[in-house]
This record gives sequence, C-alpha cells and structure tokens, in this order.
Amino acid sequence: MSTTRNAASRADPFESLGLSPDQAALYTAMLRLHRATLSELAEAVDRPAEDVLDALDGLVRLGAVNRRREEFLARHPAAAIGRLVAERLDRMARETRQIDEVLAAAGRLTHHYDAGRDWRSGRFSVEPVSGADELCESVIGLALQAPPAELVMAVPDRRTMIRLADGYGGQWIQAATDGILRPRMVVALDAVSAPAMREVCARFSAAGAGLRALDAVPSWFFALGEGTAGLPAEWGVPLPEHSYNCYLVHAPVAVGALRALFEELWARAAPISPHTNALQVLRLAAHGLSDDAIARHLGVSVRTVRARFAEAMSELGAQSRFHAGVEAARRGWL
Repeated sequence: MSTTRNAASRADPFESLGLSPDQAALYTAMLRLHRATLSELAEAVDRPAEDVLDALDGLVRLGAVNRRREEFLARHPAAAIGRLVAERLDRMARETRQIDEVLAAAGRLTHHYDAGRDWRSGRFSVEPVSGADELCESVIGLALQAPPAELVMAVPDRRTMIRLADGYGGQWIQAATDGILRPRMVVALDAVSAPAMREVCARFSAAGAGLRALDAVPSWFFALGEGTAGLPAEWGVPLPEHSYNCYLVHAPVAVGALRALFEELWARAAPISPHTNALQVLRLAAHGLSDDAIARHLGVSVRTVRARFAEAMSELGAQSRFHAGVEAARRGWL
C-alpha cells in the first residue's frame, strides 16, 4: 500500500503544486511527446479530445504548456515548476499579509472594546505614585512583565530631565541595552542644552533610544506599551521638587490618547544630536570654509558636501544654511 502511494507521488509531481490528476497525467504525456496535436494527445492519454482540451487550457494558463496554432509544446519542467512555485509563494505571501491585517484589526478593535468596557463600568484602574523612586521602578517593573516594552515619554523642563538622568538614567539605559525597554523621548530644548545632559542623551541614543527636542513640551507624561500611562497630578505643571505626585492609569483609551499626543510632538521635534556627516559640514562651515574647502578637508566631492548640508537642514527644520547654522548653535551642536 505504502509502495503504491510512493509510486503515485513520483508519477504526479505537480499534484502537490495544485494540478489536478488529469493535468498531471496530461503534462507527463506532453513531456514524452514534447510536441503534439490535440488528437495525438487524446490518443496518448486515451481520453476524449474535448476533455483533453479543457485540461490543456489549464496547463497553458499555468505556463506549463505553450500553444502554437494547432500544436501544443511542453515547457521545460524547471520553468513550469518555477512558475507554479512562484505563484504559490505569492499566494502564501498575500494570505500572510491578510492574516497580519486581521490580527492588527483585532488588536485595534480590542482597544475599542476595552475602552467601552471601562467607560460603561465607570472603572479605571488608577494607582497614585508619590515618589520618583516608585515611579521609575514601576516603569522597569511593568516593562519586565512583557519585554520589550515600548516607552514614549515627554519631558518638559530641565529639572525633571536632571532628576531622571541622575537618579534613574543608568537603570533605564541598561534596560534599553538589555532589550527590556524601547524608549523614545521628546524633551524640552533647554533641558538638554547643558553638556552633561547631552552626554546622558548620547548614552540613551547608544542604547537604542530615540530622542528629539522641542522648544516647548506641554507637560510631563509617558505611555508604556498599550496598557499603562503616567500622568502628573496637574497637567502642564512641573512635577513637585520633593515628591513626584502622579498617577499610573491602566486604561487603553487613556494610553491611546497620550500616544497620539506623543506622536504629534515627535513629528514636530528635531533630533537632539545630528548625524556625524551633517555635524562635520556644519562645524567646518562655521569656521568659514567654503564648499570646495570642506570637500578637500573631508576627502569627498562638492556634491557630497552639499548633500550633507541638505541633510543637516532637514534634521534642523531649517530653510537655509544660515538658518541651519543659527539653529545648530542654539542647540549646542557647534
């Protein structure tokens, strides 16, 4: 029995690729004849000509057989198999994308469901947090439950940034390095203007964190994953000097709103540190070098120098080189 199945499998190699038994048998006959008319093929497989023609049309559509006037020509098996495999892979890729889209839609619908349930029940899980230690350790603890956890955070003032960097920067940087956290932060520009703060930002960047700066950030807040948000006791007011009174809110609707706000701030913010290439041309231009002189100094073409200026202008949101220079100096890049 097993031997019979194995022999059948060897006799119909295309069946597993979607060919019917009739098509597989007909293509095998076509390979032996190489070139044949409809009547010759019908005689070879001992089937009525109209049945053979239906199967042949399918083989032609699959690219296994070519038709030339009254004759049919078998294509090389490698070409036919290659086309069948490619079509199967394309179909599998489309199905995989559809599954991904369904799963993503299910995730979005789940957030709506959770938000509606919370709204109907009138119950939001809120935890008061009364100290910086408790706040920062809560972030690490929550991240450890489902790493890597995406953290987005807004820092509106220098004191909050210094407090974070001095007390907890090392822990968060290590968590980012270890793949526990995936942080992105939008920071007020004056909060990172000091050299010490720029060093901390460089360490965050080296650990894989994303950092951008804005002239003004509306308030302190963060969102961790899809289920937890951190909010100050009073929106827009800096956290108290000695007690970080704030709340951890476990509600998808709140997290979604803060994430939307963060993405808006992120889109308007500029990188805290430029790419090395952009920084080089800005610094050389600040010393009065022309494009030609910068190109000779760096060992690149003038065209490359101008492309790097364009890169720097894009990073700084500047409309001209002069504007880029002013903005770079204001940010402490030069």
